[in-house]
Amino acid sequence: MAVMMAEPMTDPSDQASKASGKLGLWMSVALVMGNMIGSGVFLLPQGLAPFGWNAIAGWVVTIAGALCLAHVLAKLNASHDRAIGPAELVEHSFGPLAGFLIGFSFWVSVWTGCVTIAVGAVSYMASFWPLLGAHPSLAALAVIWLMTGVNLLGVRSAGSFQVVTTILKLTPLVVVAILIGLILSQHGTGVLAPYPTEGLSLPSVNAAAAVTLWAMVGFEAACAASHKIRDPQRNVPRATFYGALLSGIIYLIVCSGITLMLPSDKVAASNAPFELFVATFWSPGPASLVALFAAISAIGAVNGWTLVQGEVPLEMAKRRMMPAWFGKTRANGVPVNGLLTATVLGSLLIFANSSHSMGGLFTFMALLTTSVTLWLYLACAAVALKRGIAMPFALLGLAFGVWSLWGAGPVASGLSVLLMVSGLPLYWWARRSSLPANDLSASTS
Repeated sequence: MAVMMAEPMTDPSDQASKASGKLGLWMSVALVMGNMIGSGVFLLPQGLAPFGWNAIAGWVVTIAGALCLAHVLAKLNASHDRAIGPAELVEHSFGPLAGFLIGFSFWVSVWTGCVTIAVGAVSYMASFWPLLGAHPSLAALAVIWLMTGVNLLGVRSAGSFQVVTTILKLTPLVVVAILIGLILSQHGTGVLAPYPTEGLSLPSVNAAAAVTLWAMVGFEAACAASHKIRDPQRNVPRATFYGALLSGIIYLIVCSGITLMLPSDKVAASNAPFELFVATFWSPGPASLVALFAAISAIGAVNGWTLVQGEVPLEMAKRRMMPAWFGKTRANGVPVNGLLTATVLGSLLIFANSSHSMGGLFTFMALLTTSVTLWLYLACAAVALKRGIAMPFALLGLAFGVWSLWGAGPVASGLSVLLMVSGLPLYWWARRSSLPANDLSASTS
């Protein structure tokens, strides 16, 4: 980890990346942070308010575990001499079937995550346009199809959009962080909720950490899109680690400040805790902009995940893990079939759950997406252990992943397994269609 941090965060190949149509370092970092900082962070203080100081400990555990996994993923990617996605990493160590199951489950997590974040974006935009709140399913559909259109224009268009939205989404977080610093400098730690005399509670820390995990999902985005990143052996590891580190620091500061500086009952009852914080310690005027920035944050995350949801099946099709149909691209390199298929599946998911309330749909989809993604993290940690790469971090990451999957509960964890194996017919189709004619006739005899 120290070696990675010692490298200067400069990208001398930015001009070359523009010429090649691929993402440079800064766009790659923006992709990671944009995928991580979506709608979840703006809602988390509400769910964490009852935990008090236990929530702070939960954040520390979650960020530490995620950084271990991010470090492992970065080291695995850097150990190869070419761009390589997460599923291929698993395939090299545990065979094609394991690689397919992990790759397919990750692809499922990407388009379910798009749906989850799109619903969150609609909930924020509804404060400005109440009509959206009356038709959340249609509004969420509009968001995911709009971002699909942006990505169809090409990876540079998606990358530029991601840089802009990442800067905009960081604005309210930076404002809250500055307010926290000013308040502490003027009034000291007396403004914080008192530390519990009985100390921290392990069950409460575990519960709080389970809530925070959704916010840390997404650091694998650069690895998943490594074929669209220039000089992936250099830029993917740095983007993965720095994106996860910066996002985790931001989360810890702003969510801890809101949780400890405001009355827990008010935060728990607020649908917009960031807005409540700014209104309390600054002014209602600036606070009204928080919902707008939160919507921009969520839309930027949908854009980033939309880019990834086309790249995953493309990369798998090239390795005969999915039918060749998913490997077709437009002249600008966009994997149109995989991209549109994922968007259609996400649209069907929205229709299937249109009877749920917006909050209920968001909560369920966030838990499901996290559970499905955990299988990727566990598999990558297992690959690192088998290959002897970053062993201490791999062990810690593996333990964190198992604990998190257990904490997600049997329903979400069980459904994640079902979704993973549901893609096996596609794997069978791809393998059969790639066999030579004589092998195919022999396999059917």
